[in-house]
Amino acid sequence: MPHPQGGPAPDGPAPDAHGTQPAGPQPAAAAALPFNAPALDGIRRLTALETVRARIGLAVDLGLLAPGEKLPPTDRIAAALDVGEITVRRALSTLCQDGVLERRRGRNGGTRVAERPARGVVGAMDSYRAQNSEVHALVDQRLVLECGLAHLAARNADEAALAHLERLADEMDRVPTWAEFHGCDERFHLAVAAATGVPAAAEAYRGVLQQLYRYYLPYPMDALRESNREHRALVDALRAGDTAAAADIARRHVEVLHRTMFVGLLETAEGRGAEPRGTG
Repeated sequence: MPHPQGGPAPDGPAPDAHGTQPAGPQPAAAAALPFNAPALDGIRRLTALETVRARIGLAVDLGLLAPGEKLPPTDRIAAALDVGEITVRRALSTLCQDGVLERRRGRNGGTRVAERPARGVVGAMDSYRAQNSEVHALVDQRLVLECGLAHLAARNADEAALAHLERLADEMDRVPTWAEFHGCDERFHLAVAAATGVPAAAEAYRGVLQQLYRYYLPYPMDALRESNREHRALVDALRAGDTAAAADIARRHVEVLHRTMFVGLLETAEGRGAEPRGTG
């Protein structure tokens, strides 16, 4: 999740005796949620370094990052995961030491998923895996808000707002990696909320979205491109002023998160659920 000003968020307090940095504070908007926010104690206890290791490790374990796949530049990963670039560099270095990733030199060098990556070696992943019910509750909160926001946006969005949404959808079709896509996706959904003309509802939605993005994992670009088709369908419904269609597209777009965020993918791995889709 990008920092509100467009760059990565600061890492917060100084490193501890082990050289790790505590994860940044919960955004102020989340405290103002009109719902009872689910407890996120499991991941709040993790340092920023551990959260990066856990999220990339989970993406490798679940096959979202394929063997040999090159990772985006560290500054883009930092913006997508809402940590500092130094933290990302240290996390990638330790994942290389663990055999999850590897570094290659030369023109086609960089940090890549190992050809035969070690799996299940990042202990911090357990904190994310343990949040199954909390993540589903957050998805449901987003579902309630997003359907209502889509309905209002179809009624109230002006041409400037619609043009802005179309530009963001165009940008999502052009970006090269999941890290850039994530930033565009966040801006798109917040722009839909802003198009309602109801600031209080948009702010409540921002709080839920920011909490949910704590669980964001890297996703294959073909899955993310597919999710962008739903973004375009939503813009078409907003332009037509079709409130029912807009709310239904929003419902389908969010409901799929129950199957495609890591908690759903864990169920898929056991023979339940569906194929991975984007988390936009």
